[in-house]
Amino acid sequence: MKSFSRYISKYFVSFSVLIFGLVLFNLLAFIWTFHRIVLNDYNGFSPQNMVADVNATSGPEGITDEMADTLRSLDIWAMFLDSTGGRLWSVELPADIPADYSVQDVAAFTKGYLCDYPVFIRCREDGLLVLGYPKGSYFKITGNYYPMDIVKMIPVFFCVVLTIDLTAMFLAYCFSRKKIIRLTEPIISAITSLSEGKPVSLDLSGDLSEVADSINRASRILNRQNQARANWISGVSHDIRTPLSMIMGYSGRIAGNAAANDSIRAQAETIKQQSMKIKDLVQDLNLVSQLEYDMQPVHKEPVRLSKLLRSYTAELLSTELFGNYPVELHIPPSAETLTLNCDARLISRAVGNLVQNSIRHNPEGCSIDLCLNCTADTICLSVSDNGVGLSVEKLKELKEKPHYMESTDDRLDLRHGLGLILVRQIVDAHKGTMQIESEEQKGYKVTLIFSKSE
Repeated sequence: MKSFSRYISKYFVSFSVLIFGLVLFNLLAFIWTFHRIVLNDYNGFSPQNMVADVNATSGPEGITDEMADTLRSLDIWAMFLDSTGGRLWSVELPADIPADYSVQDVAAFTKGYLCDYPVFIRCREDGLLVLGYPKGSYFKITGNYYPMDIVKMIPVFFCVVLTIDLTAMFLAYCFSRKKIIRLTEPIISAITSLSEGKPVSLDLSGDLSEVADSINRASRILNRQNQARANWISGVSHDIRTPLSMIMGYSGRIAGNAAANDSIRAQAETIKQQSMKIKDLVQDLNLVSQLEYDMQPVHKEPVRLSKLLRSYTAELLSTELFGNYPVELHIPPSAETLTLNCDARLISRAVGNLVQNSIRHNPEGCSIDLCLNCTADTICLSVSDNGVGLSVEKLKELKEKPHYMESTDDRLDLRHGLGLILVRQIVDAHKGTMQIESEEQKGYKVTLIFSKSE
C-alpha cells in the first residue's frame, strides 16, 4: 500500500536524520572539547615554535633575558650542552636534572624524555639545545608528540559522547515505539475483533488511513457474508419445517392407526422419532447461527436458578423417558436462592441439550444428575451421567473439534457436536465458561460456570 510505504519511509528518513544529527553533534562536541588545547599547544607557544625561538635567541654563551623570562612564564626549563655533553648554560633547571651527560645519555633522552620530563631537542653545530616541559604535560612517541591534556581527555570524551548518543537513541526509540503503538493499537484491536467475527469501524487519519479503510472494507464484506450465511440457514430451517411437519403428522397417524399391522406402525413410529430429531437439529442449527452472528436477542433478567431447574426437571419427568433414564436434582441449601442475570429460555435450552446428549449416547440407559452449586464468586450448574463416557482420545477430539461454520472437512461428523456447540454459544452469550469431564465407562459431566457479578 502506498500509505504504508510512506509510513515506513517516513520512519526511515527520521532514523537517517537522527544518525546524521548524532554524527554532527559528535563532531561539534569534539571540536568544542579539544579546540582550546589544540590552540594553546599548537600556536606560537607550541614546543616546536618555542624550540625555534629559543634557538634563534641563544648561543653557547647564553640566552637573552627576554626569552628567559618567557620560558619562566611558561614553566619551561632549558639548557645548552656542548659537544662533549657538558652543560654550558641553563634556565630554571630542575634539581634532579644532571649537569653532565655521556653520549649514551644524550641518545636516550633525545627519544622524548629526560628524568620523566618531556624534552624537545634542537641539534646545532656548536652544541645541543634542550627544552624541558613539566612532567605529565606531553605524551611523546618517536616522531610526534601529543599534549597530555588531550591524551587524558580522549577516554572521558568518548565515554560522555557515547552516553549521550545512546541516551538520544534510546529516547528516539521510546518516542517512536510510543507513536507506533498509538497508531497501530487500534488496527491490532480491529483485526482481533475481525478474527472474533465482530464488526469494526476504524477511523484513522494520516499515513495509516488507507490501512484503516481496507480493514473497514473487509469488515463490511465479512458482515455481509455472515448475514447471508445466517439468512441462508434461517431460510433453509424455515423451508424444512413445513415438509417435516407433514412427515411427522402422517407418521403419527400411521403409528396410531389400529388398522395398520404392527410392522407398519413400528416403522411409522421410527419415522416420527427420527423426524423429531431432525426438528431438534434444525432448531439447534438455527439458534447457533443466530447466536454466532448476534442475531438472537438475549433478554437477560434476574432468574432464580433453583426454580428454573425444578421446572425443567418436572417437565422432563412428564415425558416418556421410560425407566432407563432416572433424573435426580441436587440443590444444596446454599444454592437455593442463587439468582443469575440471564435469559431463562436459553439457559433451559442449554440444560436440555446436555440432558438429551446423555440420553442420545446411552441407548442402554443411565442415571442423569442435575446439580446447582456455588463458590464465593461463581455459580456452577452441571449435568452428569454414569453412562459409557468417552475415551481420552474422543474427549480430546470433542474439545478440539472445529466449529461447524469453520470446518471445510466433509468427513467431519457434526451430529454429536452441534448440541454442545449451542451450549457453548449460550454460555459465551452469558460470559461464562464450559468444562467437560469424562472417562470411558465412568460417565460424562459438563459444568457451566457463571460469574455472580453477571
